[in-house]
Amino acid sequence: MASRRRVLKVLAGSRRQLRKWWWSNSGDWRWLTSKPIPVAGLNRLLWRESVPSLSFVVMLTLSSVISTLGLLAGSTATVIGAMIIAPLMGPIIGVAYAIAVANRRLIKRAGLTLVFGTLVAVVSATVICYMTGLRTLTEEIILRTEPTLIDLAVAMAAGAAGAFAKSRKHVADSFPGVAIAVALVPPLSVVGIGIALGNETVWMGATLLYITNLTGIIFSGILIFLWQEYGSLQRAKEGIIASVVMIVLLGVPLGLSLQNLLVQSNLRQRVRYLVRNELPLLDQSDIQAIAVQEQTTGLLISLEVLTPNAPLSPVDLEASQRFLESALQRPVTLSVRVIPVQEFTLPASP
Repeated sequence: MASRRRVLKVLAGSRRQLRKWWWSNSGDWRWLTSKPIPVAGLNRLLWRESVPSLSFVVMLTLSSVISTLGLLAGSTATVIGAMIIAPLMGPIIGVAYAIAVANRRLIKRAGLTLVFGTLVAVVSATVICYMTGLRTLTEEIILRTEPTLIDLAVAMAAGAAGAFAKSRKHVADSFPGVAIAVALVPPLSVVGIGIALGNETVWMGATLLYITNLTGIIFSGILIFLWQEYGSLQRAKEGIIASVVMIVLLGVPLGLSLQNLLVQSNLRQRVRYLVRNELPLLDQSDIQAIAVQEQTTGLLISLEVLTPNAPLSPVDLEASQRFLESALQRPVTLSVRVIPVQEFTLPASP
């Protein structure tokens, strides 16, 4: 008992010394301590952002146009610009807040604004895709057709950041960064592009990503508002249950997609290791580039090789193909592009 008292006494003294050191070196900064916005102020802010005003429609339409053109052109910078000016986060955070405080009128208002904004973005993207006549699926488009659990985690983190930013004046400047992180408008633009191209895989995958983003933002937003004592757990119980059910339902396809992504990533790493370290072609050539693509008949492995001495023979290529099929235990289509490549351009006859 005596030793226990001594330990407690030492801990208490250390705590006093730590507190004394902290306050002696922190200065008079307590006036900088931020507090949540009063309920009345947050109500007015979110009601204002949940109204489908002219500015909301104009900014969302322009954001959709910029996003669609950026996706079709494969421009990442353009797509980021569209994310910044998109006003969709306002009504989504409004829905989360309304669920936390059980404000049915705000739920209806923010929900209708969200549905209206979603339709505006999709229709704008569809029209732009028709008008441009572009039919190429760029990497920016394809990236938004295969959502995984990682996208759900990003949406939940962004929703928490968005709810916290709305309730604290001093962090409101970080809200554009939240919009960039969660990327709401680009998936809607991809939905419109998929509809314009008649590509069911594209618009369904992008729709799943958009629903994933909505669910993650609303769920984490509710929790952040409850943590800051806006509303109560009893009032928000139904909304939380609905969000959890949606997350569980989304978890199945998102989990399968993540597993498929991991399998493909491991397969590509395995192929790259074999090609770089064990392929028979290495004896007389230098591998410059490797590409791996899944096909219904097996794998398509495309190589770009540099042969400084002698050209590759069909025997060398067949040996390399057999080696890859044996190592990977699956059919392999081998495509080899040899460098240097001779190119000739002849002018048109007058």
